[in-house]
Amino acid sequence: MAQLDNQIQERVNKWLGEDYDEETRSSLQQLIDSNKTEDITDAFYRDLEFGTGGLRGIMGVGTNRVNKYTIGAATQGLSNYLKQQYPEGDIKVVISYDNRNNATVFAQIVADVFSANGIYTYFFKELRPTPELSFAIRHLGCQSGVMLTASHNPREYSGYKAYWNDGGQIIAPHDKNIIAEVNKISSVKQINFKGNPDLIEMIGDEIDSIYLEKVKAVSLNPDAIKAQHDLKIVFSPIHGAGVKLVPAALKAVGFTNVNLVKEQCVIDGNFPTVVYPNPEEEEAMTLSLKLAREIDADLVLATDPDADRVGIAVKNDKGAFILLNGNQTGTLLFHYLLTQWEEKGKLTGNEYIVKTIVTTYLLDKIAASKKVMCYNTLTGFKFIGDLMTKLEGKQQFIAGCEESYGYLVGDHARDKDSVVACTMIAEMAAFYKNKGITLYESLQDIHVEYGFYKEALISITKKGKSGAEEIAAIMHSYRVQPPVMLGGHRVLKVKRLSKLNRNRYGNRKSI
Repeated sequence: MAQLDNQIQERVNKWLGEDYDEETRSSLQQLIDSNKTEDITDAFYRDLEFGTGGLRGIMGVGTNRVNKYTIGAATQGLSNYLKQQYPEGDIKVVISYDNRNNATVFAQIVADVFSANGIYTYFFKELRPTPELSFAIRHLGCQSGVMLTASHNPREYSGYKAYWNDGGQIIAPHDKNIIAEVNKISSVKQINFKGNPDLIEMIGDEIDSIYLEKVKAVSLNPDAIKAQHDLKIVFSPIHGAGVKLVPAALKAVGFTNVNLVKEQCVIDGNFPTVVYPNPEEEEAMTLSLKLAREIDADLVLATDPDADRVGIAVKNDKGAFILLNGNQTGTLLFHYLLTQWEEKGKLTGNEYIVKTIVTTYLLDKIAASKKVMCYNTLTGFKFIGDLMTKLEGKQQFIAGCEESYGYLVGDHARDKDSVVACTMIAEMAAFYKNKGITLYESLQDIHVEYGFYKEALISITKKGKSGAEEIAAIMHSYRVQPPVMLGGHRVLKVKRLSKLNRNRYGNRKSI
């Protein structure tokens, strides 16, 4: 095998030691025997860190992989930090997971480590959507929570989203402080893997019922739903957690004609019917669109594996189904919400919406027309959740949005919520159909009134250690030598987001 970097070799030697179980040592030895130098390098050149989406990576052996030891170390570090922050004890957490391969195994490890550290643990007995975890943290008065998911990443990935006591994903300074605690763990012997069953309480249906009541409560036009209860809706959970609550939520608010994509209602972490389990991708929507054409549906809804994001399809003016991007769906939803709040006399001048800075500024324009404050945050719904917590009791939250298909209506959670988004998008479709208008026509009307906004998203993947280094080099070059031309246009201004202005400007606030 080619020579490994000294630091990487040291880590490999450590993982071949007796502190690690036989399965782990055997898997690593197979990589060595097969001369998989590049794979070993990618697996050991760094430690996984909390980022915008928490802890996320490819499953396998190594410090840069998701496995029982990296999951255990993350949970031990989080446990240590929680005990520092709450020295008087009485710490409670919630754990949930989606359909990822090994999700139940990893979730059990998390529960065991928490309970071994004397932390009371509520453990969802089956997979559940991420937003329900966020809700449960708040409802049960917990100090933290963990969701085992890799969101819309390919099947070889798994992940670990950590949440704080407000139900939002962990942000600074807690994220860096937790990593510091994780980095203090120099031996797996410092991880308390032996759980205490007396401190683990299984939860499920009872939380579902309360959560669904919160989802129902945000409805603005139940009469429209009643009139269009048989709206033809196609729904796909793309093999994930959405199957648990989205159909139930649509039924709870009054829709009676929800058609499930049966092939994708099978819970399976291998995602057998799609290449990439992401409702942003047209390929992942193939079966949903096929069913929609067969039954002449009014609306198509599809959620990602942990059911925090939703993609939709509607008919255009020629009767053909088209996919809407995240900004288009957000525009329709926010316009509907603000218009209905206005027409129902609910706007007092103290309401706000919130979006990320990469989300369409058409939303700012709509909000300004309704005299509603629009806040802009850094990218990541965790920043939207943090702002909601800061403004709780001071201003009235209406909705939050990020262009990557994430929406929240109502303040029951602190993360994007496809369950409530699905019910409100369906309600919106029913409302407009009751008036003889399609969602496509409504979107055109919005553009006529507020102007036409268009964008295109290009995804570039850089894998492994070399990919990470290439990304870092690209970002460094943009910082030290910003481009003077983009797309044939001269760059007029460069804004450094690390110094994002926290003061109000215009109708917008950047946070």
